[in-house]
Amino acid sequence: MSDFRRDFLAFALAQDVLRFGEFVTKAGRQSPYFFNAGLFNDGASLRRLGQFYAEASLAAGVAFDQLFGPAYKGITLAATTAVALAEKGHNLPFCYNRKEAKDHGEGGSIVGAPLRGRVLIVDDVISAGTSVRESVNLIEAHGAQVAGVLIALDRMERGGAELSAVQEVEARFGIPVVAIANLRDLLAFLHGQPELAAHQAAVEAYRARYGVG
Repeated sequence: MSDFRRDFLAFALAQDVLRFGEFVTKAGRQSPYFFNAGLFNDGASLRRLGQFYAEASLAAGVAFDQLFGPAYKGITLAATTAVALAEKGHNLPFCYNRKEAKDHGEGGSIVGAPLRGRVLIVDDVISAGTSVRESVNLIEAHGAQVAGVLIALDRMERGGAELSAVQEVEARFGIPVVAIANLRDLLAFLHGQPELAAHQAAVEAYRARYGVG
């Protein structure tokens, strides 16, 4: 596991974004862990999160010209990632969509830079893939190309069939999905944290039951 992935999980745990216990997922599954990126909700944590997103995007080697943040969570994520990339010498444009098109002023459904070239979608997680589908349709409608999707955590568990939500997106749209960390990274992280050892068996059992890859 890369150092930035381990550091990200430690950071998420310290911010109470990553929690262990008993939780129910949207799919109705009993999960031994929970991840809520919405709790990165102050300036310092959002700045650090953007740095992790930027590092993951560069480490993946995906070529892109612009960032796109789907409303609403993706808006701040794309913005902070753009700032972090600029600090690393990669100054790229970003934009986001409105939920409803504006019919006055500048109008339209896109705020920020015009959609052009290879666009990287930035979001927190992929659940059903609905947000990705809507983003892909919007980007392609503007004549741009989707370079991939950048997310915080890949839970690596089956969706509606045998593939995970991430694998379904990759297969359906033919684009890579890059995660700062995934379930394998989480298990490796737990293995190296004696104080969290009690949760490792539960996460392993959950992966054995629902995991893919």
